[in-house]
Amino acid sequence: MKAAGNSLSSRDRAYLLHPQTNLRAHQQQGPFVIVRGDGIHVFDEEGKAYIEGMAGLWCTSLGFSEPRLVEAGRRQLATLPYYHSFAHKAHDVEIELAEKLVEYIPADISKVFFANSGSEAVDTAMKLVWYYNNGRGRPEKKKLIARTKGYHGVTIASSSLTGLPPIQRDFDVPIARVLHTDCPHYYRFGKPGESEEAFAARLAGNLESLILAEGPDTVAAFFAEPIMGAGGVIVPPETYFEKIQNILKKYDVLFVCDEVICGFNRTGNKFGFETYGIRPDIITMAKALSSGYAPISAVAITDEIYKILEEQSAKIGTFGHGFTYSGHPLPCAIAVETLKIYEERDTLGHVRSVSSRFQDRLRALLDDPLVGEARGTALIGAIELVADKDTRVPFDPKAAMGAKVAAAAQANGLIVRAIGDTIAVCPPLVIEAGQIDALFDRLADAVKMAGKS
Repeated sequence: MKAAGNSLSSRDRAYLLHPQTNLRAHQQQGPFVIVRGDGIHVFDEEGKAYIEGMAGLWCTSLGFSEPRLVEAGRRQLATLPYYHSFAHKAHDVEIELAEKLVEYIPADISKVFFANSGSEAVDTAMKLVWYYNNGRGRPEKKKLIARTKGYHGVTIASSSLTGLPPIQRDFDVPIARVLHTDCPHYYRFGKPGESEEAFAARLAGNLESLILAEGPDTVAAFFAEPIMGAGGVIVPPETYFEKIQNILKKYDVLFVCDEVICGFNRTGNKFGFETYGIRPDIITMAKALSSGYAPISAVAITDEIYKILEEQSAKIGTFGHGFTYSGHPLPCAIAVETLKIYEERDTLGHVRSVSSRFQDRLRALLDDPLVGEARGTALIGAIELVADKDTRVPFDPKAAMGAKVAAAAQANGLIVRAIGDTIAVCPPLVIEAGQIDALFDRLADAVKMAGKS
């Protein structure tokens, strides 16, 4: 297929296969092309500015023009553009990043493994769980439990954990040994008169029933995001993780905490597991690790798990896992600088200082007749659009109300994400109070515009 012309739009449609996109619709409408970024703003090919209300894909925490990250990348490319860590080899910047991460993560972490994306990190965590249980002489303890509406990636293995139908449909996933339990969305799935705590207790009971039905000696790990991101920014109900962890501990099931979106200050703590009292055995992370400036992810494990991996590799002769670009010097250097900026500028303190403004403005959208729920924590949030607020009846999917709001926001100079009829907001962490007001002014206008259409 040849391009119809020289424009970016025609060349895009001629040559590029877009992820997470309706391909037929894309051929008709073409791309929305971004060519420049500055702070919390990005600019299209016509020069129009937009508040990037999703930090790209939940990732560009330090904004789109941080010179220190650019310089860190340039300096590393000029010094050592590539090296690896296979077969006892190493390079200095990967060692520095691993050391800084172990010190930065407020949990009992021993070692860190690097990959290139959140999907690869989750895929790695799955393999480590199986390798670990083989090392413990438990070859049947291999089943993995995730949650409906959870998002954990799109590789064959990680998409099996992801509990979203479009990620699995016609891709012949999930693979064997992957199970799903309830989505913890109280607004949608709580019963009439049921408190949040009672809802949490019911979900924990359902998890226990699933483990017992499968056989506790076959269930290895539970995968969960502290806040479910791509599933709709679903905040856990009160006492949910406390009750879930009691069940996991009872049946010796590992907790793999997926911090790809929540990690690095997004929820008002360094990690979401702190915000919700989670005690993880394995942590996956990516996105804000490098502020999205270069692809990198990490898997952090406890010393208990590491010792089993060490024993297994000694028995087999190697730890047979790793990628060509695991610990690539370029993203490692950018990630080191990102962590330095978080600490030197007290990014966490800034997030805490503006979070109340963000959450107040988010919840003020409940005054609109289309908004049934406003939910979130610190600098992540969402509104759920409904046809009837009293009954919580959703819109007919054919109405595409979420897409209408997102389109109206974009026309108004704001980029948000429509997840069905949920509108997600997750701006760069460097956003200031006045910019938060501008963001929500534009979003409020977009909801009103869509309601009139």
